[in-house]
Amino acid sequence: MKITVIAVGKIKESFYREALLEYQKRLSRYCSLKIREVEDERTPDKISDTEKENILKKEGARIEKFLPEGVYVVTLEIGGKGFTSEAFAQEITNLGLRGQSHIVFVIGGSLGLHNTIKKRADLAISFSKMTFPHQLMRVFLLEQIYRAFRIINGEPYHK
Repeated sequence: MKITVIAVGKIKESFYREALLEYQKRLSRYCSLKIREVEDERTPDKISDTEKENILKKEGARIEKFLPEGVYVVTLEIGGKGFTSEAFAQEITNLGLRGQSHIVFVIGGSLGLHNTIKKRADLAISFSKMTFPHQLMRVFLLEQIYRAFRIINGEPYHK
């Protein structure tokens, strides 16, 4: 299976980079993983609705460049569907059984995702109703993908 993570913004903190590298290494035995970073827009502290829309639109256009036809797109959104780890593993299994060999996960920037990206999604998932830094969400996502493959392969994982 091929998995791509498209994320807005760069990882600046070394501890996040180290965690991501560890999960990339662990996942290499289960899937082909690519991480694509797209440039984020500088967001002023006080932002108008028009400015917010323009920022989301620019970031959305950058994301779209990495969304080829035929891939299964999963966006991370607060309002998305919640999964247990076991149900998430089953979802990945079901996608494979339906012939979906390439899953693209999309993590927005600090303002979220533009509606064009949300509409392009085949599935929107939520890790929580809380808001998390998008850098940390990359770590959460890779950990859950790794856990899903452990579950799929009948290997032990921490509950």
